[in-house]
Amino acid sequence: MKMPADGKLLRIFIGEQDKYQGRPLYEAIVLKAKQDGLAGTTVMKGCMGFGCKSHMHTTKLLRLSEDLPIVIEIVDSEEKINAFLPYLDEVVREGLITLEKANIVMYRAGKETGGH
Repeated sequence: MKMPADGKLLRIFIGEQDKYQGRPLYEAIVLKAKQDGLAGTTVMKGCMGFGCKSHMHTTKLLRLSEDLPIVIEIVDSEEKINAFLPYLDEVVREGLITLEKANIVMYRAGKETGGH
């Protein structure tokens, strides 16, 4: 069954080596999102990128491959995303956060109506 809704897409750009309370920052963010009941979170590891300091991070250069880019995407309602932002203010020391409107089309398993 399709369930369309309006929502927000939150993207968090950080480094692989970023930490919070001794654990990887991306892990702390995902666990907090789950704890707060957000709809979904995905972590993606980049193979190349640079940030505001213009330091190149790439898997091609051995010495720079220790801190590859990480992008965390979280999708949910605007209210739930806005409620999550103060946590990010606390834990993200260096990075970039973007917010976008999102048209969410969610597919869920369930009984079809109409006799199918």
